[in-house]
Amino acid sequence: MAGFATSFWSSDYAGGLGVLFGKLQQGVQENQQILNIARLRADAEDTYGQSLATIGPATDRIPGGFSSDEGASTRKAYEGVRGEMDAAANSHRKIASNIRELVVNPFSRWCEAHAARVQNSQDDLQSRIKIHDKQADAVRKFRSQYYNKCRLVEDIEEEDKLAFQDPQSESATSPKIKNIPTIKMSEPDEAEQEPIDIGDETYQPEQVKRILTHMLENIKIGETRVPILGTYQNVSSGADITEYIQKHMNASSVSYAERIGQDMVNNNFLRLVGNVGNTFANSTRMNYQWKPIVFQITGIPEKKQPLVRSSTTMSSESVDSPVGAVGEYLAGWNPLNNPYPNETPAEKLRREARESDDRYKASVRKLDSLRCNLEEAMVDHLKFMERCELDRLKAIKSVILDFSGAISNVIPSLQSTVDNMMLFQETVQPLGDLRYLLENYRTGQFVPRVQTYENYYNSVDEQTFGVDLEARARSDRKRVPIIVTTVLTFLDNHYPDLEGDEARRGIWLVDVPLAATHALRAAINTGKSIPQDAFDKFEVPVVASVLKLYLLELPDSLVSSHVYEIIKTIYSTTATDASEETRISVIQSTLGQLRLANIATLDAITTHFTRLIELTSADEQYIAALAQTLAPCILRPRQESSLTMNERYAYRLIRDLFAHKDAIFGELKRASTLTHSSSGANRPRAISTDESNRRAHMEERQRAIAANRSRAASPAPSPRSHRRDRSSGGPETRFPVATSTASPTERRGTGGAARNSLEVPGGADATPVVDGNKPNGTAGLSRKPIERGVQLEDKPMDD
Repeated sequence: MAGFATSFWSSDYAGGLGVLFGKLQQGVQENQQILNIARLRADAEDTYGQSLATIGPATDRIPGGFSSDEGASTRKAYEGVRGEMDAAANSHRKIASNIRELVVNPFSRWCEAHAARVQNSQDDLQSRIKIHDKQADAVRKFRSQYYNKCRLVEDIEEEDKLAFQDPQSESATSPKIKNIPTIKMSEPDEAEQEPIDIGDETYQPEQVKRILTHMLENIKIGETRVPILGTYQNVSSGADITEYIQKHMNASSVSYAERIGQDMVNNNFLRLVGNVGNTFANSTRMNYQWKPIVFQITGIPEKKQPLVRSSTTMSSESVDSPVGAVGEYLAGWNPLNNPYPNETPAEKLRREARESDDRYKASVRKLDSLRCNLEEAMVDHLKFMERCELDRLKAIKSVILDFSGAISNVIPSLQSTVDNMMLFQETVQPLGDLRYLLENYRTGQFVPRVQTYENYYNSVDEQTFGVDLEARARSDRKRVPIIVTTVLTFLDNHYPDLEGDEARRGIWLVDVPLAATHALRAAINTGKSIPQDAFDKFEVPVVASVLKLYLLELPDSLVSSHVYEIIKTIYSTTATDASEETRISVIQSTLGQLRLANIATLDAITTHFTRLIELTSADEQYIAALAQTLAPCILRPRQESSLTMNERYAYRLIRDLFAHKDAIFGELKRASTLTHSSSGANRPRAISTDESNRRAHMEERQRAIAANRSRAASPAPSPRSHRRDRSSGGPETRFPVATSTASPTERRGTGGAARNSLEVPGGADATPVVDGNKPNGTAGLSRKPIERGVQLEDKPMDD
């Protein structure tokens, strides 16, 4: 049965958890209903017992009557009825006491603890999801900034290419063209046409114009006199500018307002007067002058200092005073505040692009770490909530039993009521209710959504997980990504180290903690080749789990979701209308639509598992469990829904891949061979520098072409017409495959002597290499991989 940890996932994480915790909160209300029934029944029993106890004293207050007849039989009957009534009153009060002690008090404490556990888990996961979503927004923002900077770098590079082209010959030689007077219009400043970053926002030129216009209209602007340096016009204090930013630009704090002011200083809208440096601060003593470019952008006339007659004596108030000129020079001289002196605009853009790229990479790495931590916490909480829900259902079953016992122990006459309550208690099935919740309210399987780093120039050298399979294989220059072949080779080399076939088969079914898998994922998620000692610190099941996680984190499933409907149609229509050969043929043609990297990877994985199944003599139960585990890793629908969650087409596809691997992939390999050969024939031949044997080579080539045309196409490659060359890759890029073309069922069906689990069945050609120094059995199997000659091998890709 599926559990909470594999049933309540969604693309945004919050959707599946919302459904689950909605049901868990419903369980909390159900607990209160059970508790309310017990509490009200105890109150009713107590009230009834007290009412019965008041009947006798009320009757005794009547004067005369039975008190005068001491030996009369009617008096004895009266006293008997009155005594039974008192006994019934005591019994009902006892029932009320038992219900409170056995049911109400302990169950109420348990309900409070259960509600607190559910609420704590919900609050913890919600806070983690909020942090994750906030970081995802930051990643989108940094990605946008990075792409904008890269576009600006491209634009300025194109402008540089056009600016420094060779002049036209006509314009260079004609003296008339040189002497023609031309009128050049002043071009707008380049900075006006670029978006500007102010604070955490990016503003377009029109937005900047509106903001600056509003600032000049609402901020107090005046003049300030600086000793020796003179008087400055169009000056505002730092406090006035900060107050405006907080009021009109949604600055949540003074520090953020100061950062916005600093950005305005850096963008040459303001400059500090009367002090050395160019730092913006919220201070009434620090004054900032609005630069002329602000008035050019806004169109507001700039207030300039009036011209006065120059005096023969040096005065600090004279505008043409040499001291004033020196002051203006010193005000603009800022050697300490500029970390990049003598930087050209192109160099500045490239530097900003690199800085934005670094921020984007760091934010993606932080988001990936937060996502892994969130998924680990979700798995832990979901498993814990599953145990809590099962305990709640068992607790209700126990409460009903205690409820009936509290009544039956006191009043035997209520046996029929007690029998009915016992029947109700027997009908409670905790596991059945838990299965009902899962089958009717689950939202999706565990399929992590990876936020990858998207390089502007389409490079995938920064990460391995979450990258498109073909892009990863092309970057590795292999048919199969290096991570897949490395993991499969590692497992093939370590199968003999495990004790027994059950341990070898069990590494694919064991429940590995997600935190351990994420630890190995973080160690190898570098986009580079995996070191040979990368797996030494981890157990073998963790290495197998990281391969399943890699397949789950692919943007599209290994068997693309585009053919999901075709696979669904195959198993919906051909189950009864067509033979098994027809179904296998249709599956083969459908898989032929996949990309070559997907086909090669699927072949490598299928070969590994069919060999494991055969050599460990796996039974039907293990094969079914293995196919069920691998189903979401191999084929997933494009959009999961309540209908697709109950479909088993991926499971049936894997079963067919296990049972008919040679029939399915044999034709795909032959088609790949023809495609590879034809693509090689069409490739332009390099110019040879040795012409001594050219004629002989040409004749040999013509004879080969003629022989190829005259020969009929064969259904299988002939041993004499095809060479089985050794792969160019080393053992570290290979994975062992079975040497015989017979299916696993045919091999198990042949007679013969008993064999050990990891010995290759068959004749002398299929005998494995055994180390004579090791004892007989599985531990003595050599780790030397078996060669094969197929086009879908893991070999370097053509450029």
